[in-house]
Amino acid sequence: MTVDVILPCLNEEAALAWVLERMPGGFRPIVVDNGSTDRSPQIAAELGAEVVREPVRGFGSACHAGLLAASSEVVCFMDADASLDPGQLSRVTAPVAGGSSDLVLGRRVPSEAGAWPAHARLANAVLAGSLRRHTGAPLHDLGPMRAARRAALLALGLTDRRFGYPLEMVLRAAAAGWRIGEVEVDYLPRKGRSKVTGTLRGTLTAVSDMRRVMAEVRAG
Repeated sequence: MTVDVILPCLNEEAALAWVLERMPGGFRPIVVDNGSTDRSPQIAAELGAEVVREPVRGFGSACHAGLLAASSEVVCFMDADASLDPGQLSRVTAPVAGGSSDLVLGRRVPSEAGAWPAHARLANAVLAGSLRRHTGAPLHDLGPMRAARRAALLALGLTDRRFGYPLEMVLRAAAAGWRIGEVEVDYLPRKGRSKVTGTLRGTLTAVSDMRRVMAEVRAG
């Protein structure tokens, strides 16, 4: 089985080569360029990835553009900043491909001190706790490495195009009765500065987007 791997990308030239060169056989990278001003799209193309251009800024915009461009039955999402090892993608795809889960998220385990800033880790823990209470999904991390079936994801009708996209996916999947699982993956120090966890402002913006999405989904 070939699995398309959707990699939202905004100025990740420092990390892309490491990520793409570690992509295992059977996994096809789709790099969604979301307005990079560096050489990210050129590097991705040179290393054999499919490059999709998404001019509308937003993490969700990039993720959804990749989902629309994908063609495999099972798809993965992961960050392109080298904080996640593509060599571990099979951990999230295996339960989906095997039919035991419908959506699997990678629970990040920091590989070293400083890989996951304290403010971002705390915000994630609070959000994961809220998800467990309201959905029953056994999640401890809203992990960016995840896998599901493409047709089923499209049928969820995800609408957020900002940082709330990953949360909306979990909320709508839970509401649809999906079997949601979690596996451990290594969390590495990213290359370059994060647009979210690297700053308190970025983290607060993401939390704000996710609170909005949670309220909207609950309201129906």
